[in-house]
Amino acid sequence: MKPPPGETMSSCPQCGAKLAPGATTCHACGSSVLFTHVPHPHIAQRKHRGPVMRADLRPHDNAIQRFNTFVAQKVTGAVGTMWCAYLFAILAFISLPEAVRGGTGTLIGWIAQTFLQLVLLSIIIVGQKVDGAASDKRALDTYNDAEAVLHEAMQIQEHLAAQDKVLTELIGELRRMRPA
Repeated sequence: MKPPPGETMSSCPQCGAKLAPGATTCHACGSSVLFTHVPHPHIAQRKHRGPVMRADLRPHDNAIQRFNTFVAQKVTGAVGTMWCAYLFAILAFISLPEAVRGGTGTLIGWIAQTFLQLVLLSIIIVGQKVDGAASDKRALDTYNDAEAVLHEAMQIQEHLAAQDKVLTELIGELRRMRPA
């Protein structure tokens, strides 16, 4: 029985033959098998897929979605810079004297609608870009940590298989030494 692609089968501790999942006896040498390692199916999938990044979540269904995503990313990239925030602040301050002459209501409207919306929008986008990049890095680090833990677990599995082989050989020798 072949395992799914990317998975490995356990080996017989006596002869090293590949064992089918759940096998209790080796088909090659007939020795008893105490444990058959069956890797989780997610292992093979994870090897091919890798960590999910923000770029993977962009729509790719049709040309209109790809175009809209492209335009949105370009506008966000341009507006989401501190230079754009400085430019918006300068533009907002140009209209400040007019707002002051208009009275309290006009000044409050200028603060809320002009300054806050123009300037803070760009600053928030910059912060979101930084947070997104940090999130992608954390996701990659977590993925690499999981990869390392999986590697260590596979090393332990190989070590246990090697110990099983030695123990099986010792048990066989003891049985041969025991008088009938």
